[in-house]
Amino acid sequence: MADSPLRRQERKIVMNTYKVTLLRGDGIGPEIVAEAVKVLDAAGKKYGFAVEYTDALMGGCAIDATGVPLPQETIDKCLAADAVLLGAVGGWKWDTLPGNLRPEAGLLGIRGALGLFANLRPAKIYGPLKGACPLRPDIIGDSMDIMVVRELTGGIYFGKRGRETVDGVEAAYDTEYYTTKEVERIARIAFESARKRNKKVHNIDKANVLESSRLWRETVLRVAKDYPDVELQHLYVDNAAMQLVRNPKQFDVMLCSNIFGDILSDEASQVAGSIGMLASASLGEGKRGLYEPIHGSAPDIAGQGIANPLATILSVAMMLRYSLDEMDAADAIEKAVEKVLDDGLRTPDIYTEGCRKIGTVEMGDAVVAALA
Repeated sequence: MADSPLRRQERKIVMNTYKVTLLRGDGIGPEIVAEAVKVLDAAGKKYGFAVEYTDALMGGCAIDATGVPLPQETIDKCLAADAVLLGAVGGWKWDTLPGNLRPEAGLLGIRGALGLFANLRPAKIYGPLKGACPLRPDIIGDSMDIMVVRELTGGIYFGKRGRETVDGVEAAYDTEYYTTKEVERIARIAFESARKRNKKVHNIDKANVLESSRLWRETVLRVAKDYPDVELQHLYVDNAAMQLVRNPKQFDVMLCSNIFGDILSDEASQVAGSIGMLASASLGEGKRGLYEPIHGSAPDIAGQGIANPLATILSVAMMLRYSLDEMDAADAIEKAVEKVLDDGLRTPDIYTEGCRKIGTVEMGDAVVAALA
């Protein structure tokens, strides 16, 4: 008899137990995290592992409870975990707070506290959702599968910033700043990822104008010498934005700085059809990572039970692959999501005529059923 993944799991003498910290966050965050946990528990039951959960506060909910977006207690709980699952942070309620006290400051802070410098953002068009792509069918072809590799802890979001008065006029500045070490380590992540895919890296920069981009490109070129089997091309960021909608099929791995990756990955999500389908993994030197959908907290639909949990569920699949080494379970969740889409089930953001419109909880239940 063939040795199935389930049979291999049944031979485990001791069940693996993983510690996962949940940052449910704001807006729709608690709703989508609940469905992802449901799927993760079902995968554990099927593939022979258990998960112990610890809740912690980050974002607006942390501000309301403690006065800061990232309490030290939350950092400690995340450091004690094998992986961290985040819903979403932010909302109109906190928009008038100073920058260092806004919910988004918690997100930047936890990445730094955990040493997470690489953000992997896959942008994939699923066959049943091709109709949701705003591009013509002849442009997207049969499929699109892009991996955006975004640097997380450097660049303009972390450079020197401030305000000053010059000749009686108020001014503000944010500095794009990178070291060769920061660029080298994210470049290696991109090249290693490309080796497991189609062996092509597009380096995105603005080296014709920015000194930081010139250093970035020089460093990427040096790293590329260690990967002679991977094709390297360079694109200025404005051209890359145009090429994403002109010919997205040309891309495999896109290597980006913090701000460029932030912008282009959101554009890629719309090419893929819906930002509600895109997962992400934030990784550092070790196994621990932070996993989250790339969409926001969507306070306008919070509590209505219509949010799409699939990006968070797919983030759980990435967690199983990159942090927990449960490859069979990761593959199974991704296949379960594809089956649900093949069956015509849709939350409102991806709904098209002829499909069945369902809510957040029902979508989570459907993925669990497909997984089983």
